[in-house]
Amino acid sequence: MSEKLTIIDSEFIEQAFSFWFTDQKHIRSPFPTYTHSALKPAAIEKFEEWLANIHEDAKDEFNDEMIAEKFEEILFETGLTLIQTEDERLTILYPFLPRVSDKIKDDKQIENIIISRFLKEDGDDKFLEIKCINKSTKEEWITSFELPV
Repeated sequence: MSEKLTIIDSEFIEQAFSFWFTDQKHIRSPFPTYTHSALKPAAIEKFEEWLANIHEDAKDEFNDEMIAEKFEEILFETGLTLIQTEDERLTILYPFLPRVSDKIKDDKQIENIIISRFLKEDGDDKFLEIKCINKSTKEEWITSFELPV
């Protein structure tokens, strides 16, 4: 087995947790704080299981980028098992999309606040429906946009 597949580099793991557990300049953490203490050991355990089950013939085909991507996949899958609400699930599934309480401007540049969001399906297509309230008029309105596959 390749040495990089037999030893989990703690620096790599810690950097991943630090990145995804902390709000960054353009990326907010998708994982609620209450999940962090359980998510960290659970994701490491599942990653170790994955490493242990890689077929001997395939081990030399993995590079650092592929291993990092797999760890993030496991981190997000594990995070989904620890959340409490549908909105938290949406945040983990789509971490870069607008969230409840985010402010957005409408076509007249008036500030609105997202008050709820829901996943809608139309055949094979998925949409995020967001409900907003206009800060000036208090009028509520809904819009939706197609989600990536």
